[in-house]
Amino acid sequence: MPLTADADIARLLEQTRTIALVGASDRPDRAAFEVMGMLLAHGYHVIPVNPQLAGQVIHGQAVLAQLADIAEPIDMVDVFRRSEFVSGVVDEAIAVGARAVWTQLGVIDPVAATRAEAAGLDVVMDRCPKIEIRRLGLRKK
Repeated sequence: MPLTADADIARLLEQTRTIALVGASDRPDRAAFEVMGMLLAHGYHVIPVNPQLAGQVIHGQAVLAQLADIAEPIDMVDVFRRSEFVSGVVDEAIAVGARAVWTQLGVIDPVAATRAEAAGLDVVMDRCPKIEIRRLGLRKK
């Protein structure tokens, strides 16, 4: 069952250092762009992932095509993709040994969540880390 208790979400956000942001956008009017900027400003190391933008730079960070291209441990995979794409992202997250998967508001896949949890990953669904960080009053890293 995805994490819902404030204490569990706060613990995940406090223990997270490196975030792979899947579905990163270079468009300032997109939530993925705004949230990535806020996460960077909050002190997280954010790696943008988007195969269409691979090789470009967003918020000073090089965009990679897939999670497997990331050459360091991933604490959390933040998913800015539609619900029908979550299953594939979860499979990638499991394959690279990510510690958690977080899906944005309106992005829900209970079957993928169960699979991620069975593989030992923490799961948060249908929430935004930007909102949760502010709501929970978490300090910058």
